[in-house]
Amino acid sequence: MSKVRTALVIGGGVAGPVAALALRKAGIDAKVYEAYPSTADGIGGSLAIAPNGLAALEIVGARKAVENYGTPTPKSVMSFGRREVELPQPSGLPPMRLIQRGDLHRALYDVAVAGGVQIEHGKRLVAFDDDDPAGVTARFADGSVATADVLIGADGVHSTVRRLIDPAAPNAGYTGMLGLESIIDWAVPTETGTMRFTFGKRAYYLYSRRPDGRTQFGVNLPQERPMSLTEARAVPAEEWLRRLRDVYGDDDPGGDLVRHIDPAKLIVTGSTHIMPAVPHWHRGRAGLVGDAVHAPSNSSGQGASLAIESAIELARCLRDLPDARSAFTAYERLRRSRVEGIARKAAKVNHVKAPGPFARAVTPTLMRLLLRTALRPEKTLGPIQRYRIDWAAKVTADASSRSSPRRRAGSAST
Repeated sequence: MSKVRTALVIGGGVAGPVAALALRKAGIDAKVYEAYPSTADGIGGSLAIAPNGLAALEIVGARKAVENYGTPTPKSVMSFGRREVELPQPSGLPPMRLIQRGDLHRALYDVAVAGGVQIEHGKRLVAFDDDDPAGVTARFADGSVATADVLIGADGVHSTVRRLIDPAAPNAGYTGMLGLESIIDWAVPTETGTMRFTFGKRAYYLYSRRPDGRTQFGVNLPQERPMSLTEARAVPAEEWLRRLRDVYGDDDPGGDLVRHIDPAKLIVTGSTHIMPAVPHWHRGRAGLVGDAVHAPSNSSGQGASLAIESAIELARCLRDLPDARSAFTAYERLRRSRVEGIARKAAKVNHVKAPGPFARAVTPTLMRLLLRTALRPEKTLGPIQRYRIDWAAKVTADASSRSSPRRRAGSAST
């Protein structure tokens, strides 16, 4: 039986509230500490919650709240000018949900608070000490401290906890692209519920028609050097719009979309990042979860879903194993191969998002060939999207990918 009874969760984005909910379900009292002074209402761009992420949310009672905010998107199309290819999907699964990041944070925050989770804002972690056998002590920038049996770093790609666990840990890698989004008061001539991934003449963009008739639009703009979010948002919206018109102005419908963007509604989401393999997922009484340890590029469509899965798997390990060290070790064995495999596949997609002239010419032919051969949905997407966590199953100290929770098509056990 586990000796872990209390947990400090650092980070209140996606993985943090889910981890706290799962820990409470496991009988562990968890408290969340978030660096920002308030919730992230209205902040950030959009992301997708895949079927495996929705199933994991069901375990902690958050699925319905997230689905209420998200837009069902059952169909995906890849387009090259006027040529389109529908991307096949595994059968029998619910559609992914497209959701604004701020709405996802709000949904998870509300469910967590309703579930008894305490969330403190304005708590920026600066250090932790786990030398005391009695527990781990977190120290915050405002001079306050907090102590518990374990500390969980759910503080994103620029994680402080990752650096404190291992000062030599890698930083998030830059993908060479910067994200911008907008909800545009202009209707594209397409049906609702279809996401179109489009390779324009110079760069990649995506769009979908919303139920209210407006258009969800996003770009991965090629950018030589990374920019912090503060830097990127300091650039006037009109300057970003000028660049968007230069890059996408000759595309159809990309040109019309960028020309209809209201500068006040342009969202700069900043440089996009991907986490390389992190050598050390844990140390002593502290461990990492979510983007702090495995952030695939946004090409995967799995970033948030994997973070949710890992938060729940970590709670299972802390529930079933006798101490923090054995729990963190089993958790890493359960998760590393899955998340790193998905990240490797997504990294390959990034290379075609800003293709040169030759790549632009041959990409349509290559993609059609792949769709007929390698991109068989049950082979490529089935193991990812059909993954289900068996909450009731007991975790053992020798947990591995072969003894990990069952992967089945049905809904998650709760």
